[in-house]
Amino acid sequence: MLSSESVEEYLEAIYSFNEKGRIAKNNEISNKLKVSPPSVTQMVKRLADEGLVTYEPYKGTMLTGKGMALAQKVVRKHRLLERLLYDFLGLPREKVHDQACRMEHSITDETMMALCDALNKPETCIDMKPIPECNVDIADCADCSTIRSKIEDEALLTTQLAHLKPGEGGKVAFIRGGGNSTQRIIDMGLTPGTYVKMTNAAPFRGPVEVEVRGTSLALGRRLAGKVFIHVEDDGQPWVRAHPHGPHHKNNL
Repeated sequence: MLSSESVEEYLEAIYSFNEKGRIAKNNEISNKLKVSPPSVTQMVKRLADEGLVTYEPYKGTMLTGKGMALAQKVVRKHRLLERLLYDFLGLPREKVHDQACRMEHSITDETMMALCDALNKPETCIDMKPIPECNVDIADCADCSTIRSKIEDEALLTTQLAHLKPGEGGKVAFIRGGGNSTQRIIDMGLTPGTYVKMTNAAPFRGPVEVEVRGTSLALGRRLAGKVFIHVEDDGQPWVRAHPHGPHHKNNL
């Protein structure tokens, strides 16, 4: 069995490259996590077997929709914690990353939402890297306090439609935004509860094609980024362990 912390560490590392529009190469993951290249190869193959990444030897690794949903959650926790530790608790910048690493694996989704609210919804971490969007269907932050107590820990497996890979699918959770873009999405049949399957996706910022109710639709990445999907999941492929163990050293 894979430990939850180990999975999250790898997904975070891969995310740090994918968010820049890059495939994560094994030697880069090795350097970031301070582990041997053979260990990285073995791990990414196991993550691929669990549907969390796509891996091509000699090319690199990309997060799947499910992997992205999990990575966004833990990166969001990490970067919010950095803000708490640095802005409010006054920890030295050089200590903030490692401390956030130790805490990110243990706080609940409810705690993450409360932390975001208390910090007044910061958009970036202390290194000015974007904090992944909230993946809960709320109209604004004022609704957060009323809904977060109902969120089951680790129950959220939601990411933007733009992050799904061909063959992946799930149900529309909600649409974020407003105005003409939201109406256009609804007019295309992408309403909450509707099953969507990704059929084709150009790399990174290119357009995507999805199947909805037997009909093929093409969307630009910007529009697909407004549609949040409950990603299909066969169950957690690892055992959630108590958060102790090695932590990566390089900043995300």
